[in-house]
Amino acid sequence: MERVVAYVDGFNLYFGLKEARWRRFYWLDVELLVRSLLKPHQDLVAVKYFTAHVSATPSEPDKANRQNTYLEALEAQTSVVLHYGHYLHKKRCCFNCGHQWLDHEEKGTDVNIAVEMLLDAFDDRFDSALLISADGDLASPIESIRRRFPRKRIVVAFPPKRHSTELEKLATASFTINRAKFSKSQLPQKVCKPDGTPLEKPATWE
Repeated sequence: MERVVAYVDGFNLYFGLKEARWRRFYWLDVELLVRSLLKPHQDLVAVKYFTAHVSATPSEPDKANRQNTYLEALEAQTSVVLHYGHYLHKKRCCFNCGHQWLDHEEKGTDVNIAVEMLLDAFDDRFDSALLISADGDLASPIESIRRRFPRKRIVVAFPPKRHSTELEKLATASFTINRAKFSKSQLPQKVCKPDGTPLEKPATWE
C-alpha cells in the first residue's frame, strides 16, 4: 500500500469555499474529504490541518465562536491533527483619503506546512503527500522534496476558486476538488465531545 499524509491549508480552503459561495459546506469533515480523494491502493497515514484562531469583528461578533465550534467538532469526530499559526491585527490606511481601519492577517500557515512536509519526507512517513492548497509560497518545499526524494509523489488538490500554475508545474499531479466531494464529506449535524458536550453546525452555515 502507498502511504499518504495529507496537509490541509485551512484558510486557503475556507476562502475558496467562501468565494464559491459554498457556505453550506463549511461544516467539513476534512478526514472524510481526504479519504474520498485517495485511490484504492493508498493508505491514509495522517491528516494535518493548518489554521489559526480568528478574532471577532464588529461586523461578525460570533466569528471566533463559530470557528472554535468547528475545530472542536473536527477534533472530536476525526483523527485530524490541528496545527496553529497566528492571526494578527494589522492597521491599514487608504492613501487617497487617509481613512484607517483594522484588518486581520493570518501568519505562519505556509511555514508550518513546509516544515511538516519536509520533516515527514526526511522521516519517510509518506510515499505520497496530498496538499490541499493553492498557496504559491509552498512551491519551494515541494521542489526541495521532489529533488531530494525523487520517488516520493506530491499531489496538489486545489480548493474551489483557487489555482497555482507554479504548484501545478512542480507537483507530480494536480486537480481541483469538485462540489460533490464537499457535499459528501460533511460532519454530522450534531457532534459530541468526549465529555458529552454537544457541538452543532452554526445556523448561519446552513
